[in-house]
Amino acid sequence: MEEVDSVLVENVKSFAAGGFGGVCAVLTGHPFDLTKVLLQTNKYPSTYDAIKGTLSKGGPLGFYKGVISPLLGVTPMFAVSFWGYDLGKQLVVSFRGKSPDLPMTISEISTAGFFSAIPTTLIAAPFERIKVVMQIDKNGSSFLNTVKTLYSQGGIKSIYKGSFATLARDGPGSAAYFATYEYVKNYLSKDKNNGELSLGAISIAGGLAGVAMWTAIFPVDTIKSIQQSSTIKTTMSQVAKNIYKTKGFRGFFPGIGPALARSFPANAATFLGVELAKHLMN
Repeated sequence: MEEVDSVLVENVKSFAAGGFGGVCAVLTGHPFDLTKVLLQTNKYPSTYDAIKGTLSKGGPLGFYKGVISPLLGVTPMFAVSFWGYDLGKQLVVSFRGKSPDLPMTISEISTAGFFSAIPTTLIAAPFERIKVVMQIDKNGSSFLNTVKTLYSQGGIKSIYKGSFATLARDGPGSAAYFATYEYVKNYLSKDKNNGELSLGAISIAGGLAGVAMWTAIFPVDTIKSIQQSSTIKTTMSQVAKNIYKTKGFRGFFPGIGPALARSFPANAATFLGVELAKHLMN
C-alpha cells in the first residue's frame, strides 16, 4: 500500500506542477502566440503590421485576445502533459529490460515525451480550435459564444476539428521538447552534486526545449492553424498542397519569428513553474 500511495502522490505532484507551469507559459507567451496565428492565417503581412494592428484595435490588452481559452485549456493540458511524461518514463523503464536505476537515454526520454502527447491531445485539440477561431474573429466573440457557434456548425466534431493535426504536431514536438530539456539541464548541472535546484539551468534548458520543439514542428503547426480556422471541411494534405502551390516552401513558416521569440521565455517560465512547484510540494 505504501508503494501505491507513493506512486499516487507522485502522479498528483506531476499533475499539479504541470498545471502551474501551464499558467506561467500562457501569461508569458500569449502575445507572441497571437501574433503568430495572425500571420499564419494571413490577417497581416508582417510581424510589425500585426503588432501595430493589434495595438491600434485593442491596446496592450489586445495582445491577450483569446487568452481565456488557453488559460482554461493549457492549465489542464500541461498538467496532463507532465503527468503523461512521468507516466511515460515509468512505462519505458518497466519495458526496457535493464536496471531501473540506470539513467534514461535520449531515445527513451523522447519515447516518454511522445507518449505524453497522446492524452494531452484530447484536451489540447478543442481548446486550440477555439483559441485560433477567437484570435482571428473580427467581432470579438466571447469564449462561450465561440463554443456555441462551433457546436452549431457541426457538434462535437466541429469543436475537435484538427485533432489529428494537433497530435501530428505534439507527438514529435513533445519528444524533442522533453529530450532537449533533460539533456541541457543535466549538462548545465553536471558539476552540481549537492541536489540544489539550479534556476539558471532550468531556465536555459526550458527555453532551449521550446526553441527545439517549435523549430521541428512549425510547418505542421501552420497546417493545423489553417485547418482549424477554415470554415469548410479540409484535410491536412489538402491544406499542405494549397500552401505549397500558392506560397512555396516559405508558406509553411509565416510567424516563425514570433513563435521562436515566444518559445524561449514561455518555456523557461513553464519549467521554472513546474520545478519550483515540485520543489515546494516535496
